[in-house]
Amino acid sequence: VQLQASGGGLVQPGGSLRLSCVVSGLSLNDAALGWFRQAPGKEREGVSCISGSNGEIYYADSVKGRFTISRDNAKNTAYLQMNNLKPEDTAVYYCATVCIYGTVRSTSFGSWGQGTQVTVSS
Repeated sequence: VQLQASGGGLVQPGGSLRLSCVVSGLSLNDAALGWFRQAPGKEREGVSCISGSNGEIYYADSVKGRFTISRDNAKNTAYLQMNNLKPEDTAVYYCATVCIYGTVRSTSFGSWGQGTQVTVSS
């Protein structure tokens, strides 16, 4: 299983970005897909997740109302639409085939992509 995250970049506060996560070797029809982030000096945390079984969606409180997770099963690709970005959203964003709520204590579960940098700064 391989995941390729992309779409990061430099954006001003209030701006938007859409991250993509292309998955190969596993059908997103049946898999959970989570987005995570890790800021410098901080632990990795769960941002959003869509479960594989029933499509239930989770958002961290810090991104509710601003971020939207989605997936295109035909393209086996998941997305994270990020609007009204804030400087505190600056981090490396990862996608993985696992849902973890809160702090990520271990990356032993699921398969992880390489991460894409998001920088929110004026």
